Amino acid sequence: MRKTGLASTAVLLALSLAACSSNKDNGNSSPSASQAASPSGSAASSSASASPSASQNRDEYKVDVFSMLSNFSGEQQGWFAKVVKDKFNLDLNIISSNLEGGGDVKFSAMMSAGNLGDLVVFGDDGQKYQDAIKAGMLLDWTQDGLLDKYGQNILKYAPKAIEKNKVNFGGGSKVYGIGFDVGDDKPGPSEARDLTYHPNLRFDLYQKIGSPPIKTMEDYLPVLKKMQELEPKSDSGRPTYAFSMWKDWDGNMMMNAKAWAGLNGFDEGDGFNNGGFTLISADKDEVQGVLDEDGYYLRGLHLYYEANQMGLVDPDSLTQTFDDVVNKMTDGQLLFTWFPWMNTYNTPERLAEGKGFALVPFQEERTFSYGYNPYGGNRIWAIGAKAKHPERIMEFLDWLYSPEGVTVANYGPEGLAWKKNADGKYELTDFGNQALPSNPTPVPEEFGGGTWKDGQNQINNTTLKLTDTNPDTGEPYEYDLWSSYLSKAPTKFDESWRAAMGGATTAKEYLEKNNMLAVNPQIFTGTAPEVISDSLSQKQSQAAQVIKQYSWKMVFAKNDAEYDKLKNEMIAKAKGLGYDEVLAWNKEQNEKVFGYRKQK
Repeated sequence: MRKTGLASTAVLLALSLAACSSNKDNGNSSPSASQAASPSGSAASSSASASPSASQNRDEYKVDVFSMLSNFSGEQQGWFAKVVKDKFNLDLNIISSNLEGGGDVKFSAMMSAGNLGDLVVFGDDGQKYQDAIKAGMLLDWTQDGLLDKYGQNILKYAPKAIEKNKVNFGGGSKVYGIGFDVGDDKPGPSEARDLTYHPNLRFDLYQKIGSPPIKTMEDYLPVLKKMQELEPKSDSGRPTYAFSMWKDWDGNMMMNAKAWAGLNGFDEGDGFNNGGFTLISADKDEVQGVLDEDGYYLRGLHLYYEANQMGLVDPDSLTQTFDDVVNKMTDGQLLFTWFPWMNTYNTPERLAEGKGFALVPFQEERTFSYGYNPYGGNRIWAIGAKAKHPERIMEFLDWLYSPEGVTVANYGPEGLAWKKNADGKYELTDFGNQALPSNPTPVPEEFGGGTWKDGQNQINNTTLKLTDTNPDTGEPYEYDLWSSYLSKAPTKFDESWRAAMGGATTAKEYLEKNNMLAVNPQIFTGTAPEVISDSLSQKQSQAAQVIKQYSWKMVFAKNDAEYDKLKNEMIAKAKGLGYDEVLAWNKEQNEKVFGYRKQK
């Protein structure tokens, strides 16, 4: 009976998606007649009617946003707060599980209280999301026609993501949420100029030391040491380090160590299984346990240990937060980062001087690419069952899934960081050139005041893929892929990097041409990810605490003997707490993924 039910569900999805696909333009065709009639050229819907004048006739509504991804707690400030206030008369109060007692602790407390807030953002569609559905803590969007009335942009631009959620989590009829980063249905890497993560160095310093070849990930260490010796102090006179890390994002393991697996084609999640103690290859039927002796996780830990012995690891890494690291990047204290989107060092002034961060790959690199996903990723937007005005939450969320919402939520209101050309395409303003991507550039009071960085959308989840085509312009949403941006004269820094990279104009172009990408194929399963049992979940949680605790200790071990002692203790204690049992279950789920990939 279970197999029959799944088959029926799959048929339902196929029919639904076929119908949706016939109406979806994938962002590549001209606007429809109804869009052309709209003054803004964006999708006409009830949610689009929430204009500044309309918001003045509504009561002020304080929205509790419980985000398991946010690095900020408190009331949204600055330009994004003003946009949301003017358009919807909403005040966003962000509750970050990362900063308030830890994700599991805060989630459990809110579940016990019977209220997850108004707008809920899940880090994945695994146990927490499914537990919240079972407990009746999330609103069914089909109730009272909520999605049909107030979610026309979602239905237009993310239909397959809705159907996936309906089939996988709603029994084929109910909708409790929608995935993030909904993209076009096409193969290949989905990222823009940069990947989500790849090795970025202070390229100007790298050139000054002679641009030595880097074959393996360990070969970065002597290179970074020479760079540190060349520039031992930041702009403000503080010491420079190759690696400055943080604990905020640690889940079942130390995130900073896991990052090295991503540079070798492995990641913790795969679009179906939400991780655990395995790292799965993007494009091969290969799985590693995090405690495998020859695996990338332990290899990454040993690299950091060696780096610390060389004075390359920031001692504040044990206690600082992600925001602290961003501030150090801005000041010039960092020489290396995995995340190009975190780069606040590359200001126009520095780039004009020839200084900045850029990709410096190693020869064995195969960076993990997430690929396009019309079904949406596993980070979920949902509405709390006790939301006072669910229709207004849906209006706001629907706007975030519209061309206008994607543009404004990422780049601010028209006239601040961007403006329209005579041909209807977008270009950055002088302010935008100074502020983007995340610089502390002062914002005029008329747009909300404060700084650009502090005023950015603090919910920390995406909606539509930025490399998808904006139907209002015929160009990608991603600002550095606009024709106006691409036509700009390269800076002194751009010229030196491009010349060194054989004429490649972007990191993505270089990695793709040199076969250094591992693209994760997107799959549809027709069923929800299997939830780990309570007993295994408890074992996973206990073993994970040991792995994280010992991982940080190993990085800062005094010598080889202490490092080996700590490693052996970590492995023995984790195994004693049930690591092997959890690992076997994780691998069983990964094997299912390999089967789904073959069906695609």
